[in-house]
Order: sequence, then C-alpha cells, then structure tokens
Amino acid sequence: MNALRHVDLTKVFLVDIETVPCEDCHSKLSTERQALWDKFCGKRHQREITEGKTTSELFGNAGLYAEFGKIVCISVGYFRMLPDETLEFRVKSFADDDECVVLKGFANLLDRHKPFGDLRSRFPGASPDGYFLCAHNGREFDYAYLGRRMVICGISLPPMLDIAGYKPWDLPHLLDTMDMWKFGDNKGYTSLALLAGAFNIPSPKDDIDGSQVGEVYWKEKNLARIVTYCQKDVETTARVLLHLSGQRELWSTVELIHMPWPDVKMQVA
Repeated sequence: MNALRHVDLTKVFLVDIETVPCEDCHSKLSTERQALWDKFCGKRHQREITEGKTTSELFGNAGLYAEFGKIVCISVGYFRMLPDETLEFRVKSFADDDECVVLKGFANLLDRHKPFGDLRSRFPGASPDGYFLCAHNGREFDYAYLGRRMVICGISLPPMLDIAGYKPWDLPHLLDTMDMWKFGDNKGYTSLALLAGAFNIPSPKDDIDGSQVGEVYWKEKNLARIVTYCQKDVETTARVLLHLSGQRELWSTVELIHMPWPDVKMQVA
C-alpha cells in the first residue's frame, strides 16, 4: 500500500484504549452532570429517546464520549529488531482505576518520541525519522479521546497528541487501519473483528467486546480481563497493519512478548 511505503515498522506505536462511563450508573452523577447528560442525550440519542429509552438507560453508552467517560486501559505495542535479526512485538498496558495514572504513564512514553512529518519542526533536537501512532478507527476515536482526557486531567499533551487545530493531512504520523481500508469510500464502518476475519486473523473478540467493557469494569471489577482484551486488539491491529503494508508473512517470524502489568516500565530503543 502506497500510503505506508515511508513507514518504518519499528517506529510505530500500535495503540488501543478501553473506555467506560465515568460512574457505574446515572444516579451517581452530580445533579449538574445529570442535567448535562440529559441534554446531551436529547441531541445525540434523539432516536432512542423517541423510542422510549430513558437517559438513565442510555448512560451505558457514556464511555463513548470523552466528556462523560474515562480511560481505564491503554495498551501499546511496538516492533523491535534484535541484533540477531529476530523481530519482536512487545505489548505493554497502562491500566488503573485512577485514569490520570493511566494517562500520565502513556504521556511519559510518548514525550520521548517526536512525531513523523512537519510537526517535527516544532521540537528542537527532534530526530529526522519521527514516530507514528496506529490504531483502528484512531482518527475518529482513540486519538481525540486521549487528547481530551489528558486535558481534563491537567496533563501536558505529548507532541504526538498535541494536534488540535490541524487538518488531517497535516498529521501523517497518525495512522488508522480502518481509514486505510476505506480506499476513499467513506460510507461505512469496518470493525477490527470484521477486517481481521477478512484477513483470516483470529478474532480479538473471543472473550468480550467493546460493548461489555463497562459492565466488566463496574460490575465484575475485573480490570485484568479488560487489559487482556485490550492487548489482543493491539496484536490484531499490528497484524492488520502488516497485511495492509504487504508484509503479512512477517508475523509468523515474530516473537510476541507481553510485558507484565502493571509493574514493568516500557523501554523503547
């Protein structure tokens, strides 16, 4: 794929985030926040409201929106070539009940790596061969959600996510496997599971899917299960990226390494 000809796989951070409603139920919101959610639903979920659903019932969708959700897990993967030419794919997760801890860990990682493209000129001493982020539907969801939640938490935006005000074509460091699969067709949404199936890649949704993350977090209180699910999405996105770049055969040679969560820091050469 021509869009990937300039991309060095060892300069790409494969990313996935898992989000949940900011509270376990609508009634836990402050009176002011309840009013804001109710007004938001009146505009964003007008059809469901017309069909008889209450704003309380719709609160299960709150994790989709940065204003009413929070990030409980960020998983990051990257390819690394060893001296003996073994290709590793390392996966690390930042996960915690305290969202700001999650975001700070991820921001600290990105702070050390400047973006590919013209944005590099804003950072003295930046490497001429910058880094990329890659996510499935990242340009419509993950990247903006991460930036907004960092601002809410009072965290300085790392250069790779300091993207407000830029046009999409000014941000070549933000790769999106779903966007690449569109081939200019903007009519539909192709899920990661569907694209994986088309490429004969095992589904990452063999345990839970995105619609169940909120329940697993708030009712089961099983963050470890969410971490496992999130890491599978990152691995699948990596394999999809290899397919799109014409390098699918590389995966059979990859040594997959899961870095223990939560107590091992991620070091990138």
